[in-house]
Amino acid sequence: DAVYHRLLAENDALTEELCDSFGKDILGADGRVDRKKLGAAVFGHPNPPTLLHSLNTITHKYVMARTYDLVRELKQTGVRAVIIDAPQLFEAHIEKDCDLIVGVLADRAVRLARIMARDGISEENANKRINAQKSDDFFRNSCHYILTNDGDLADLEAQILRFLENSGLGA
Repeated sequence: DAVYHRLLAENDALTEELCDSFGKDILGADGRVDRKKLGAAVFGHPNPPTLLHSLNTITHKYVMARTYDLVRELKQTGVRAVIIDAPQLFEAHIEKDCDLIVGVLADRAVRLARIMARDGISEENANKRINAQKSDDFFRNSCHYILTNDGDLADLEAQILRFLENSGLGA
């Protein structure tokens, strides 16, 4: 997400492609892509999965190029492992480049509340976003390990530390 957000703020080619597909109404007063407006353009449409696919097709090539650049830079400094936080890992088809895939799932009601609070959107719109995602069963079957994020950040951090220690990846 951090790479994506930075690209939205800085990459003119990405902005141009998004405007070509979703219109200039997705721009804020500063001429940059407004993520809330872009989200409304995608999820306010009668068929969000189709528009989400279009959005992903455009953005993934930029995000992945930058991500691979960052990984190469880190490897050159001697870093032996890199964690890629990629909400769209499977949609971008980069799972093949990962040695280990850890999924993080939360109960639907928890996700719904978090999306509504984070984005300031209605329950209906939050449900549209969740419904456009892959199912929990998909992630359970596609990931090597699953963490459950129904609690607070401290609980998730404790699960991550336990996972790292048990997997031999911990420091």
